Amino acid sequence: MNENLVKECEQIMLSEFSEMHGQIKLLHEERTNLFGALRQLEEANLEAGASGIHSSLGRGKYSECSTTASSDDKQEFEDVSEEDEPSFHDTKEYFNEPNIGSGSNLSNNSGSADIKRRTKLPDPAEKEKAVSLWSMIKDNVGKDLTRVCLPVYFNEPISSLQKCFEDLEYSYLLDRAYEHGKSGNGLLRALNVAAFAVSGYASTEGRHCKPFNPLLGETYEADFPEKGIRFFSEKVSHHPTVIASHCEGKGWKFWGDTKLRSKFWGRSIQVEPVGVLTLEFDDGEVFQWSKVTSTIYNIILGKLYCDHHGVMQIRGNRQHSCTLKFKEQSLLERNPHQVNGFVEDVAGKKAATVFGKWDDSLYYVTGDGVSKTKVSDPASNASLLWKRTKPPLNVTRYNLTSFAITLNELTPGLKEMLPPTDSRLRPDQRHLENGEYEKANLEKQRLERRQRMSRQLQESGWRPRWFEKQGENETFKYTGGYWEARGDRSWDDCPDIFGEFREEQLSDSA
Repeated sequence: MNENLVKECEQIMLSEFSEMHGQIKLLHEERTNLFGALRQLEEANLEAGASGIHSSLGRGKYSECSTTASSDDKQEFEDVSEEDEPSFHDTKEYFNEPNIGSGSNLSNNSGSADIKRRTKLPDPAEKEKAVSLWSMIKDNVGKDLTRVCLPVYFNEPISSLQKCFEDLEYSYLLDRAYEHGKSGNGLLRALNVAAFAVSGYASTEGRHCKPFNPLLGETYEADFPEKGIRFFSEKVSHHPTVIASHCEGKGWKFWGDTKLRSKFWGRSIQVEPVGVLTLEFDDGEVFQWSKVTSTIYNIILGKLYCDHHGVMQIRGNRQHSCTLKFKEQSLLERNPHQVNGFVEDVAGKKAATVFGKWDDSLYYVTGDGVSKTKVSDPASNASLLWKRTKPPLNVTRYNLTSFAITLNELTPGLKEMLPPTDSRLRPDQRHLENGEYEKANLEKQRLERRQRMSRQLQESGWRPRWFEKQGENETFKYTGGYWEARGDRSWDDCPDIFGEFREEQLSDSA
């Protein structure tokens, strides 16, 4: 037998063994954490029963006494077979017991955290007709594509406002960061913040369609009691296009405004986000960062793919900051989507090294040594920070994640609670989701005609309803009041932006 082939086989076996060893070590740590959480939960339930307050405990994402086990964590445990670790299934069943209370007081208006969300999009009502992308954009080389009108064939059935909320899919990382900082571990807080900043890119893999460009004043809310968060966003400017968002979690707030500059360069589309994202914990620690450049390649010929590249600086106001480099994919790259970086303290000393892939997972090693470990073969001393959830069983051509599939859903009773500006009520987007392509195109054309009036509205003194410019950088910040208005269903001052446009609206808004 060829000696090189034997060596190659040995290398593969060693690589697989090392990976299994790392996974077993991680599972053992998670099991230990779970049993500790269970003991705390049992004690909490006994105390609650004795004082007669057990029934008042909320049904949020976390227990008031435990912040180690999220729904996202639970998915990792479900991947373990009974032969590998039977005790994990006993633990999972205990967490599913109805008598276990969990807490989040964020969601007062959406009812129970037991909302059953959909797992697939509606079946298309019509057969979709393919359209040549090149025929649509060949005359727009070098232009800002956010201003180019494309048929709905190139859209996915969510808006840019909803796309912003996709960054919160792995919000449990911020819950972990909050708890680590609360217990005095600033390094693990910074590492989890870094993992959160990377995780937002995972949903872009295989996604080649464009989200709907919101109308001026369009909004989107997301109340997810099962995740312990609620999110709100609004399109606050049309020229330039600016989207502002605000999210509240357990012990933290996350906000920012983003301008997207997109250009078409013949073979690729480049998107440059302009804006700062801010994460503030209840104890006053703040982290800020900006997104890296995103590029879609092979627009004309070849396999279409998306890549993210550049350097992300996550600046903290206390002990730690983080630098992450998103490596640009080359033509011969065998291991794409790499992210490498480090966390350093205030003295500039490296406290940890971070490595992974933005579409898969992120690991860390403490200390200032640069890890030469391959992502596919994590070292035994590397710890997992984050891993992407599995893709949905019901895959569509949009390649939406399981989380994204839920974003445009109108759960029972929700429509009556929403303002007339919410993206879920946008007719062209709803028709596209239902596979009613002719209706979707007609509505999109109608709304784009209305959108052209937005510049006049903005120039005539129109102001955002829920955000205002603050500070020297004139960043849009949430002014409050949305969730209170939602509770009262007080939407009298919210215009019907998806209805027919009337000229008098220009004078009314001035």
